[in-house]
Amino acid sequence: MKISEIVSGGQTGVDQGALDACRWIDFPYGGWVPKGRLTEAGPLPGTYKGMQEHPSIDYLARTEANVVDSDATLVMTSGKPTGGSKRTIEFAKKHGRPWRHLDMGKPMEAEVKETVAWLKEACPDGCVLNVAGTRESKKPGIQKAALVYVLEILGKANGKCYYPPPMERAN
Repeated sequence: MKISEIVSGGQTGVDQGALDACRWIDFPYGGWVPKGRLTEAGPLPGTYKGMQEHPSIDYLARTEANVVDSDATLVMTSGKPTGGSKRTIEFAKKHGRPWRHLDMGKPMEAEVKETVAWLKEACPDGCVLNVAGTRESKKPGIQKAALVYVLEILGKANGKCYYPPPMERAN
């Protein structure tokens, strides 16, 4: 099993952390963002290339589109999923897509190991993985943490070694 692409909704926090990881290692990424490239901090910068604008400004419309257009969904939060993270799981269930919740409040090594094992069971080779989770405003620092988690997951799933970037370059 290898991940071929990461998709995300472009929101601050986990979404952008996953995209930043891909940008850091020149890994394929994409996904639906709300019309106007809407995020809680304003429009998603144009440096996030390859993102598609959804016809709707509704966050949930793009969330559902990303679930439907991927092979599996990974929801990353610190603690129990709430809000949009909880709705992402509901969309995965509705559309019969495999999903996993990764709790960033638990030890990283164990969560990454369990996620990679799940991916091997849930995803075909060339898996398109949707990554969603907590916004930066709800958990400051989660965007940079998500970047490191995603690099670890990609490295272990794809059999490569991606070194986490220095945190000052993670933006």
